[in-house]
Amino acid sequence: MTDQALVDLAFTMLERSYVPYSHFPVGAALLCPDGTVFTGCNVENAAYGSCICAERTALVKAVSEGHREFTTLAVVGKSSDYCWPCGSCRQMLYEFAPDLTVLVARGDGEYVKLPLKELLPYGFGPSSLN
Repeated sequence: MTDQALVDLAFTMLERSYVPYSHFPVGAALLCPDGTVFTGCNVENAAYGSCICAERTALVKAVSEGHREFTTLAVVGKSSDYCWPCGSCRQMLYEFAPDLTVLVARGDGEYVKLPLKELLPYGFGPSSLN
């Protein structure tokens, strides 16, 4: 799958976001080495701490289906700025894929590509427990 196709797939998830409080929909698409893609959207809750981001939705769906390796993640929003993953998402992704490539898009479809290790330098992962 091309980077552009993954970004486009993430954009399709914006309409599924449940965002009655922030009105800030986010979509994600997570690519596995075998070509399987898991999508996600953000889901808000009146108890704000119970909200889940699009990136973690896609990750949890993938892990619950037995996938543990990932190559690329696309994260998109509708704003004029890039839709950067939050710190919690960066940490959750690092657990499984410290070498992940992250595609971060703006609402107009423009995106940047960078390694997760640049978004989370000196990340804490399973090897940190040795």
